[in-house]
Amino acid sequence: MTETRSEGDRVVLVRAMAALAATPPFADLDTHTIEALAAQARIAEYRAGELILDAFRAPPSEVLVVVAGRVRVWRDAARPHDPDAPDMICGAGEVFGLDATLTGKAIGPLAVADGPVRVVRVPADQAAAALPETAVGAVPTRGLLAPAELSEPGDRLRVDELAMAPLVIVPGTISVREAALAMARTGLAGVRLSDGDLGVVTDRTLRERVLAAGLSTERPVGGVAATDLPRLPGDASAAEALILLLDDVRSDHVLITGPDGGVTGAVEARDFLGSPVTPGLVVHERIQRAHDVATLVQHARRLPGLLADLLAGGLGAAGVLSVYSALVDAVTRRMLELTFAAHPEVSLDAFTWLSLGSNGRRESTLSSDVDCAVAFHEPLPQDEIDRYREVFLEVIGSLARAGLTGDGHGATAAHKLFARSSASWEKIAREWLDDPSRNNAAMMVSLLLDARPIMGAHDVPAVARMVTELRAHPASMRMLLEESLAKRARLRPLLRVFPGRDAFDIKRYALLPIVNLARWAALTVGSTALPTTERLRAAAGSSILPARQAATLVEVFEVLQAIRLRRQLHQVERGRPATDRIRLDRISAIDRSIIARAVREIATVQQRMANLSRYENPEDWGRPDPQPDADDWR
Repeated sequence: MTETRSEGDRVVLVRAMAALAATPPFADLDTHTIEALAAQARIAEYRAGELILDAFRAPPSEVLVVVAGRVRVWRDAARPHDPDAPDMICGAGEVFGLDATLTGKAIGPLAVADGPVRVVRVPADQAAAALPETAVGAVPTRGLLAPAELSEPGDRLRVDELAMAPLVIVPGTISVREAALAMARTGLAGVRLSDGDLGVVTDRTLRERVLAAGLSTERPVGGVAATDLPRLPGDASAAEALILLLDDVRSDHVLITGPDGGVTGAVEARDFLGSPVTPGLVVHERIQRAHDVATLVQHARRLPGLLADLLAGGLGAAGVLSVYSALVDAVTRRMLELTFAAHPEVSLDAFTWLSLGSNGRRESTLSSDVDCAVAFHEPLPQDEIDRYREVFLEVIGSLARAGLTGDGHGATAAHKLFARSSASWEKIAREWLDDPSRNNAAMMVSLLLDARPIMGAHDVPAVARMVTELRAHPASMRMLLEESLAKRARLRPLLRVFPGRDAFDIKRYALLPIVNLARWAALTVGSTALPTTERLRAAAGSSILPARQAATLVEVFEVLQAIRLRRQLHQVERGRPATDRIRLDRISAIDRSIIARAVREIATVQQRMANLSRYENPEDWGRPDPQPDADDWR
C-alpha cells in the first residue's frame, strides 16, 4: 500500500467525496461538508491481491470509498475466502466497511484489491459527525447495519403508557347499578369474582348483557362481567394492543397485566389518540362503517397511504406490517358481511374463514396475495358447497378491486380444494401425513400451517390440529424440511444483477427461505406460533437451530422486511405496482451491503441444517442444543 497527499490528489479527494453525494448515506451532504471530509481523508493505493481491510479482526477506524479499480469483498468469517468467489465486487463510487465502522463491531468484511485500486479512507468519527442523525445515530449496534425503522418510537411505546386512568376494582356482589356509578368516569370496571378471577364490565357489557337482555340493574354485577377480554403484559407494544383491538370484534378494550399476571389497567381506542398507530384506528373505523361494497373498496384502496403514514409516524416496519395484516383481515370480514347480506340463501354462520400465507402469519406487504380457505362446520351437499363457492368468488373479486388480489395459483376459498368441511379437511390431512408424496402434500401442509381463522369459529380447526401431529411422522417431517431447503437463498444472482440489467427478487431469494425454515423449525419443537420471528424464537436453542443462529435469522428477516416495505412504498408513490423485485443499482450502498450479507447469512444457516439433517434422526431435531455456548455455531 502507498499513500499520497499531493495537490493533484487533493482534487481526486474532492471529486471522490462529490461522487458520494449521489450515494446514501452521503447523499444529503452539502459541498462545504464534502470538502471538509476531503480535508481529513487520505488516499491509499493497492496492488492486485493486496489486503485492504480485515474487519473480522477489529472494527475499522475509517470509512472506505473506491475511487478507481475493483475490490473483492467477503462477508462471512466462517467460510473459506475463495479468491475466485467473492461475495460481492465493489467498484468506483462504492462504500465498504461502513456497517462495521458505525456499529463498532468486528463483523467484517474482508476486502482485497482486484487489480490496481485507489481508495479514499475517511475517518469514521468525521463521517459520523457529518452524516445526519437518521443515517448514523439511529443505527442499532447489531450484527447487520439495520435501517432505523427497526427501533422507532412506535415500537418502544408500551401499552401501559397508553392507559389514561387506573382500573376501578369493585366486588362482584354489588349491583349492576352501583358498578355503573363506579365506572361512570372511565367506562370500565374490574369485577372481583367469587373464584378469585377478575372479570370486567364495560359500557358495551351493560348494553348487551343487561339492558338488551331486559335484566334488572339490581342483580349482582359478577353475573354479567366478561372474563374473555384480550390481555397483554404492560411491556407489550402499542402496535400489539392495536392489533388485538382490530382482531377481537367482541371487545372494545384490551386488559393490561402486571408481572404477576394480575390486571392492572385497560386501554381502548381513544387511548391511542396521538400515538403512532392512530391512523390505523381511523381507517379501521371507516372500514367497519362501510355500508356497501363500493364504499369498502374505496376505503381499502387507501391502505398503502396508511402504511406510509404509520412509518412516517414512527412505527417500525414490523409493526406496520402487523397492523396492515390486521386491517386486511378487517376488510375481508366486512366484505364477507356485505356480500352475504345480498345472498340470504347462504349463511355466514356455516363456516370459518381462514387466512393463509403471509397474511395468516401477519406479514402481509403491498405485493402479497390474499390466500384463503374455508372450513364448513358441518358436511354439506356438493351443490350447496358450489353455491357458497360462487359467493366466495364474488367476495374475492371485490377484494381484488380493493387492491387485495387473490392467489394466482388458486389458493382461495373459491377453489374446491380449499372449501371443505372440517371433517373433509381432517381426512385429507391424515392422508397427507400417511403419504406425504401425494397431491402436493408438502405445499398444502405448508399453507395450512400458516392458517389463521379470521371469521367464524375462533378455535383452531381440525386441519390445523392435525398438522401438529407431523412430529410423529418422520417421513413427513423430512420431506417438509427438504421442501423448505429447496428454495435456497441465492447470492450468485446478486453478483449478476449489480450492473443493473436485472433485478433481485427479495422475497424468492431471501425472505421465503427464512419463512420456510421458521415454519419447519417451529414444528420440531411443537410450537403453534404463526409469525416468522416468533417461530424462530420458539425454536431457538434446539439441536438443529442454535440460539445464535435463530437470533441472526430474526435480525435478517426484520431488516429485509424493512427494506422491502420501503421499496414498495417508493414504487406506489410513483404510480407503479408494488413488487418484490429490486434494482440493486438503484438503491443505496448500505442497502446493497445489507442484502448481500443477509443472503450469505441465510445460505449459511440452510447449509448447516441440511448437513445436520443427514446425520440426526427427525425425533432429535427439536432437542436442546448440546453445545449452546459453542463459538463455531455455524
